[in-house]
Amino acid sequence: MRPHALAASVFVLALAAACGANGQGQTAAQDGAPLPTGRANAPDQQPIFPGQTRAPGVRTQAALAHTVLASGLVEPWGLALLPDGRWLVTERPGRMRIITPGGAVGEPLAGLPTVDARGQGGLLDVIVGPDFAEDRRIYWSYAEPREGGNGTAVARARLSQDGSLVEDVEVVFRAMPTYDGDKHYGSSLAFDDAGHLFITLGERSDRPIRQQAQDLGSHLGKTIRINADGSVPRDNPFVGRDGARPEIWSLGHRNVQGIAIAPDGGVWTVEHGPRGGDEVNLAQRGANYGWPEVTYGVEYSGAPVSNGITAREGVEQPVYYWDPVIAPGGMTIYDGAMFPGWRGNLLVAALKEKHIARLVLDNGRVIGEERLLTDLGERVRDIAVGPDGAVWAITDETNGKLVRLAKAE
Repeated sequence: MRPHALAASVFVLALAAACGANGQGQTAAQDGAPLPTGRANAPDQQPIFPGQTRAPGVRTQAALAHTVLASGLVEPWGLALLPDGRWLVTERPGRMRIITPGGAVGEPLAGLPTVDARGQGGLLDVIVGPDFAEDRRIYWSYAEPREGGNGTAVARARLSQDGSLVEDVEVVFRAMPTYDGDKHYGSSLAFDDAGHLFITLGERSDRPIRQQAQDLGSHLGKTIRINADGSVPRDNPFVGRDGARPEIWSLGHRNVQGIAIAPDGGVWTVEHGPRGGDEVNLAQRGANYGWPEVTYGVEYSGAPVSNGITAREGVEQPVYYWDPVIAPGGMTIYDGAMFPGWRGNLLVAALKEKHIARLVLDNGRVIGEERLLTDLGERVRDIAVGPDGAVWAITDETNGKLVRLAKAE
């Protein structure tokens, strides 16, 4: 079905309880109990510190409403705000479109490279370049078809003045090695204030290759940091180390599909676990996050992952994890004016559990969790904050939607 604008469908949610400025001092709902999420897949595993999982439930005081602006999108994956208020949206089969704030959906942009749209592959994230006002460059990630398989690649190009095509396409990064599979490509993109491009990568899932998440000679299962033109920053942690890929920022990740850079420069990521063990991490320079040797959760069969350990010296702990999983997609750090009490909170798209998870942070720890947009009942793939502070989301469905979450009028 061709995407089309819908008459606005509005659903009002009456939510109550206190929200403190910057997310601090929020009171838990009723007795401070965690949100009801069901039985853990690995009930014998215990968190290392209080609040590492099943944080107290919190609720927003204001009444909220969500509006469906557009539908008919086919498995939309990435969402990025253009300076004029329109949205760039990718569709996994290989299309990118521009959608107006009112929901008018444009034709697919011409000029994009071919993607390998099997399984979890295809056209993935999109982001507006830091110098867009001067060069009109946008960046996107995708599963690139290659001889012998495929791999995650990142390209950039100029968006034409009329928004109909991309010009002067160049690939600035290719994840190596090539692999003949159809899962765990990553891949989320974010620029920091210095213009470095962070790229998140999956470890391609299959047991024969996932150990490469621990191999510095492979990009798989890593967070990557490059300059906007694809060159390697001289201060990357593994520059000059024999056998190491110099683009690597952190290692030991499973399938990272969300990243956000905090105002203080902190690199926040969210990744899929197996059965249990979805993680929120603060991806530090040169740090190891354990997969597949150290992880929460278990194999899909119910067997332990590797030796079944959740902690080891030299391996960073997740700031937060979910068991059972929510299947996290994109992530952003809220900085809008509409919800002052949310500022500094993490907003995480949830695919399996079909909501947006709002995580309240205090000194780098999660002290509260709220589930938003639950009435929509669709897989939330990516989220972003609009100019007025409303939250926008896309849903990963064959009839995918662009949705705006705001205060109820």
